[in-house]
Amino acid sequence: TAKGNPPVTFAVAASETQNVNVTVLPCFGLTEGSFITARKMWGKMMQDGQFDRENFNIGPSMPSSPGETLCAAVSASAWVEPHGKCTIAFALAWSSPKIKFSKGSSYHRRYTKFYGTSERAAVDLVHDALTNYKHWEEEIEKWQSPILEDIRLPEWYKFTLFNELYFLVAGGTSLVYWQKPIPTPWSVKVANLFKHLADSSSPSADVKSDQDPPIKVESKNIKVTEAEMNCRHSTGFEHTSTSGCNSSTGVGLKQNGSSTIPRKKRSSKHFSHHLKTEDQLDGNEDVGRFLYLEGVEYIMWCTYDVHFYASFALLELFPKIELNIQRDFAKAVLSEDGRKVKFLAEGNYGIRKVRGAVPHDLGTHDPWNEMNAYNIHDTSKWKDLNSKFVLQVYRDFAATGDMAFGIEVWPAVRTAMEYMEQFDRDDDGLIENDGFPDQTYDAWTVHGVSAYCGCLWLAALQAAAAMAQRLGDKFFAETCKTKFFSAKSAFEKKLWNGSYFNYDSGSSSNSKSIQADQLAGQWYTSSSGLGPIFDEFKTRSSLQKIFDFNVMKVKGGRMGAVNGMHPNGKVDESCMQSREVWTGVTYAVAANMLLAGMEEEAFTTAEGIFIAGWSEEGFGYWFQTPEGWTTNGHYRSLIYMRPLAIWSMQWVLSPPKAIIEAPKINMMDRIVISPATFSLSLPET
Repeated sequence: TAKGNPPVTFAVAASETQNVNVTVLPCFGLTEGSFITARKMWGKMMQDGQFDRENFNIGPSMPSSPGETLCAAVSASAWVEPHGKCTIAFALAWSSPKIKFSKGSSYHRRYTKFYGTSERAAVDLVHDALTNYKHWEEEIEKWQSPILEDIRLPEWYKFTLFNELYFLVAGGTSLVYWQKPIPTPWSVKVANLFKHLADSSSPSADVKSDQDPPIKVESKNIKVTEAEMNCRHSTGFEHTSTSGCNSSTGVGLKQNGSSTIPRKKRSSKHFSHHLKTEDQLDGNEDVGRFLYLEGVEYIMWCTYDVHFYASFALLELFPKIELNIQRDFAKAVLSEDGRKVKFLAEGNYGIRKVRGAVPHDLGTHDPWNEMNAYNIHDTSKWKDLNSKFVLQVYRDFAATGDMAFGIEVWPAVRTAMEYMEQFDRDDDGLIENDGFPDQTYDAWTVHGVSAYCGCLWLAALQAAAAMAQRLGDKFFAETCKTKFFSAKSAFEKKLWNGSYFNYDSGSSSNSKSIQADQLAGQWYTSSSGLGPIFDEFKTRSSLQKIFDFNVMKVKGGRMGAVNGMHPNGKVDESCMQSREVWTGVTYAVAANMLLAGMEEEAFTTAEGIFIAGWSEEGFGYWFQTPEGWTTNGHYRSLIYMRPLAIWSMQWVLSPPKAIIEAPKINMMDRIVISPATFSLSLPET
């Protein structure tokens, strides 16, 4: 607890059975002045092979003094016959109930909802581990077996798929307790959605009207109990702030009634009647608020342009957590933080968070309250973040069928789309890049129309139209379809060269480079059950070009897909990122190949990451898969979020029922365009 850090309590235990005898030494020290020293502890073990049974009754030990280290030990002994067998189960658990960020905000971890916040929680956790671990192992086997026993899948793929999940533990993961307010009645949610649609169905709609007054924290060391909350947002969380920030922006914070937490709730069958009833009121389990880092070298929470790739793992395995991440970003879209920030690459100043722009991340030192820790470029001018938000929201909406989620985030989706209109300089429906690295490849300059951002925009128009149609916003559905057809025509005219889409429409030395990630938008629409953006020939031709050049011309396909490759077969050396192989992007490209029916090419492409990163002949990056490596194996950014994109391959191989049953015709065809709206542009913000 030095320097104001939250306390952490450890507990170690062993299971006593008919054949296993357990004894304990609750307290000993490492210094000679200790009542019982480590030397005495080992002497006792050597002499007797166990501790004294009466140690169970000596009560709690004295707390350690500053600078002193206290130790505890558990011993288990058993008789084993010659050639016999005996299992002794030990468990180690720790409880650190409070998360405290460097600018003072603190939260309780989600498990405190069931175990409470006292030191005894560690004892309950270690007890539950010993009594339930066999069941947990059975459940893990049940989950993994269908994949491990699938003879269609290569062996390397099976274990790499599961092993890449290490990042959900190693990636600084934090899940905080989120106390929910009384859920908004369904009828009120629907009424407010249609009110929003009515208010914004003309080009002159004032989009800012749907944002609640922000919180203003006027003094230090106060507890925030008022909230930015409206009837669309049916979630809140308990939060203590000591940062003293008086920013004019805030995140929805709410404290409802009593903050008493049950002291001990050990499994789902022991949940209190009150908690279960509260969760059942709106059919949703309170799964808490989730953070994970971009990587251990890039310390930003929930970096969104990277989550775009990694999110398939969360959607597949923890869908309610994934939806809550999208809710956080939906709220962020509608907020603004006017504090000045200096951007390092250009040396200019701007504001921390622009309303309508999707933030790059949820922050570092005060997540949710101080977003956009990234300050190399002004990400409010990036061309991929808003499209990625719309695509992720639609995919999650389509896959889960959660209509309440769709209604809740729709105003943010529409605002995000409207915000992007400013980047269409020539009114052809297609956004243009601005001559700097204004996307996730933040060292790779883009000029004019780009394959990456342009394709994402086309996909976002398609997804927004489909979502608008399902939610009853017919005007916006028609508007997006009009834009889509115009933008697609411009995109193909400016970038298609007969075999793939050029990197961009500029005249630089790398404008005709083959970008591995050029069809990222198509990857998402196809993964979401929507129809293809491009005809089959263009899609397969582009992917085949990527396979033949970006994959096979780099060490014979044994390293993954290099980001950029010149059409003459030489790696694009125009910047650090163009010459790198990005592990997560390679998995995404492989998933795109699976969607296009190119199974052999897909697994060969992804296997390059296994060979270089996970195999014994590779570079030794197991359980620390980096963002990328060069063709000679030099890595950048170990333990990185994006490689979770391997789960996008599994998403294609075993899609959810809602995606399988999606209409095979293009969703765009289901929207009727009336002559009166054909020439309309998006409403101005």
